[in-house]
Amino acid sequence: MRIAIGSDHRGVELRAKIRAFIEKLGEEVVDLGASGQEPVDYPDIAVVVARKVAAGEVDRGILICGTGIGMCITANKIPGVRAAPCHDDITAELSRRHNDLNVLCLSGDLIGERLADRLVEKWLKTPFDGGRHARRNEKIAQLEGREPAPCEERVGT
Repeated sequence: MRIAIGSDHRGVELRAKIRAFIEKLGEEVVDLGASGQEPVDYPDIAVVVARKVAAGEVDRGILICGTGIGMCITANKIPGVRAAPCHDDITAELSRRHNDLNVLCLSGDLIGERLADRLVEKWLKTPFDGGRHARRNEKIAQLEGREPAPCEERVGT
């Protein structure tokens, strides 16, 4: 798997640790983002990673800023990207199983290295369940203007 990982200045240290962890798992990493503590604007990093994911240049992306929220907001502006901040095992697993999340957003300030490694590993190894979840992702794609076929109108399933 090829994973793009980017961060602003608040995620530089965690990004380096996650990169090493992903490489230890045998995956390829495309490292993007800030190189030091000099402030940079997170949207500038998020859009590069998100566009690589949407274009299929990488399989998935990981974004890190102070909370993970700013990166998430930005990444989700790119059609084809499904990004969310994850902060525990359940959100990391269900983001893949139910949402086929292709961009994981993490907090450089609020989670430690061991938790980050656990979340990344869970997120990388968890498959998408498909089924009713695929139908829901198709509806999201319609909202982005990527899917011309009409979706079933269902509520509550």
